[in-house]
Amino acid sequence: MVRRLIVWRHGETEHNAGGIWQGQLDTDLSVRGEAQAREAATALATLAPSRIVSSDLRRAAHTAAVLGETTGVPVEYDARLREIHVGAWQGLTQGDVAERYPETVAAISRGEDVVRGEHGESVAHVQERVMEVTGELLAELPPDGTLALVTHGVTGRTLVAALIGLDQHQAWLSMGGLRNCHWAELAEHRTGWRMLSWNVGVSESVVSTSDR
Repeated sequence: MVRRLIVWRHGETEHNAGGIWQGQLDTDLSVRGEAQAREAATALATLAPSRIVSSDLRRAAHTAAVLGETTGVPVEYDARLREIHVGAWQGLTQGDVAERYPETVAAISRGEDVVRGEHGESVAHVQERVMEVTGELLAELPPDGTLALVTHGVTGRTLVAALIGLDQHQAWLSMGGLRNCHWAELAEHRTGWRMLSWNVGVSESVVSTSDR
């Protein structure tokens, strides 16, 4: 018996499509995001999740609800699965942030872990909270259980890297972000968690790439 973990990013929002930083802004799925969620949920149902826990932000919660309806598994919520808080950047376009905070943006592109938007979070902050909740949930997962966590781009990558023992700096530079409604699948082995797949998801016709 092997325990499995699915880390699933929410569907597209209008902010994703428009290149606007969301962070913990509570945005809704776009029409395309809703279609992504339906298609992805059908695929994920074949992995038979026994428990579904979602970020409480609407874009993740609505994505999780589709999987819950498809599988009949009730959805639970935890704010610790939210996206990285980007402080003053929330609601700004990528261009605005690049113009107003060039040094911080450059540092992030080099893989440096700095606080976003003056008073937001760093990846280290995200890792602390997401590993806390994941540890609690895994402690309750039976030997043959499959836990589905519905979360966000930065949070999802941070969690997967932490579980497989990959340095966050290296993960930032080498792992592409989870695309909208794409997921990672991990399985537990004697030596710890192993990543079986990364960025598996819906058809290209309904995919958005922005991870902000």
